[in-house]
Amino acid sequence: MEKKEYETEMIHQYKLNGYNIVMDTYSGAVHVVDDLAFDIIALYEATPAEAIVTMMLEQYANDPEINETEIRDTLSDVEELKANGELFTEDLYQDLSIDLKNRQTFVKALCLNVAHTCNLTCDYCFASQGKYNGDRAIMKFEVGKQAIDFLLENSGFHRNLDVDFFGGEPLMAWRVVKQIVEYARSKEEESNKTFRFTFTTNGMLLNDEINEFLNKEMYNVVLSLDGRKEIHDRLRRTVNGKGSYDYILPKFQKFVEGRGDKEYYVRGTYTGNNVDFTNDIFHVANLGFDKLSMEPVICDPSEPYALTEKHLPDLYRQYEILAEEMLKRGEEGNDFTFYHYMLDLSEGPCIQKRISGCGSGTEYMAVTPWGEIFPCHQFVGDEEFSLGNIWDGVTKPELQGQFKEVNCYSKPECQDCWAKLYCSGGCPANSLHATGSLKGNYEFSCDLFRKRVECSMMVKVAESIREMEAEAMVAE
Repeated sequence: MEKKEYETEMIHQYKLNGYNIVMDTYSGAVHVVDDLAFDIIALYEATPAEAIVTMMLEQYANDPEINETEIRDTLSDVEELKANGELFTEDLYQDLSIDLKNRQTFVKALCLNVAHTCNLTCDYCFASQGKYNGDRAIMKFEVGKQAIDFLLENSGFHRNLDVDFFGGEPLMAWRVVKQIVEYARSKEEESNKTFRFTFTTNGMLLNDEINEFLNKEMYNVVLSLDGRKEIHDRLRRTVNGKGSYDYILPKFQKFVEGRGDKEYYVRGTYTGNNVDFTNDIFHVANLGFDKLSMEPVICDPSEPYALTEKHLPDLYRQYEILAEEMLKRGEEGNDFTFYHYMLDLSEGPCIQKRISGCGSGTEYMAVTPWGEIFPCHQFVGDEEFSLGNIWDGVTKPELQGQFKEVNCYSKPECQDCWAKLYCSGGCPANSLHATGSLKGNYEFSCDLFRKRVECSMMVKVAESIREMEAEAMVAE
């Protein structure tokens, strides 16, 4: 993929799948341009206009369609885009990021670790096979009830409250899950709040009764499947060492068949064992699932399945292959959704959300089976990051303040990044584990994120052009 040396954090230019794409960082405007405009934009801010004309005349000397008039007209178009605030827009958000550090925050989401135990022994599990490097445990209803009360008492102006049932394997705490949901529903009318529940499961314990309840009560359900049988079974095994693919696949298919139009995701993890992870995504799509996610493994670099910088060129190409195949399948009428390509170019998150970060430790927290509060599920078990408990609330406001300050303007490495308003500074847990600091940058993750944004923009551009062409045909 070609990139220009004159690129700055104010714009980002790249070529992909036959499109010349120019993104303006601070306005969010995305432009699809011809080769001449692409080259002029690359030079525009650092080169006088007359010099650009001379350079373009030399560069396109053998192109009969490009002359001085065409070049000057294109320069005028670029000038107009800049005047309209759609190109080379200045950063107006630095001061806003400072104000956000001092804002009062309210909790709007809890991750309830209802089960610190699991019936699988996945090698790459960040939760140490569900135990979070501690004792196995199941959350008692009294703890879950108090967690709901804590959320209600600390939710402030938030009307929609999110609760994610997590583990380990939350189906191993099935009885308490039902009790917590029932209790939360009983509090909705009097509190004038609405609960949205999410459930993440490996599928081993799914049955008709559970399916019915999940489809009735869960706003979203995440199903863990890594792709092809040989890939899935290599790292996702039962306690007896057997692969789980053959057992869970029919359960997932039956569950999704009864899900209707409600949200779900089949979520996989790819590792150094399957750098060709698009084959796993396409395998899952071919099984009939149409809402998919595939995440890179986060683990110690010494692990045999770890992803490293040497894999990046192959991974970049895989994301391009995925984007191209999604467009192809869309034309054929058998499209699917990929979580990381769900990009809204017309609106998207508000600027406050883009700047303030993921909300861990402030608007989002995780609760252990014992009622201890952590900034998110990836910090659970690390006592240095224990925020307090659901009875006493947050007892370490200074620690919470550190998370409030983590955003794309507090990280030096983010300042020149064109994608910073899409990632909001990235994952604090990944930063901590990779660099030892919440404000550090996990470069490998940043590189993959930028590539996903490029590919998702290309998909949206291609889809928009396709829609406009179809509308034009209808109008004729």
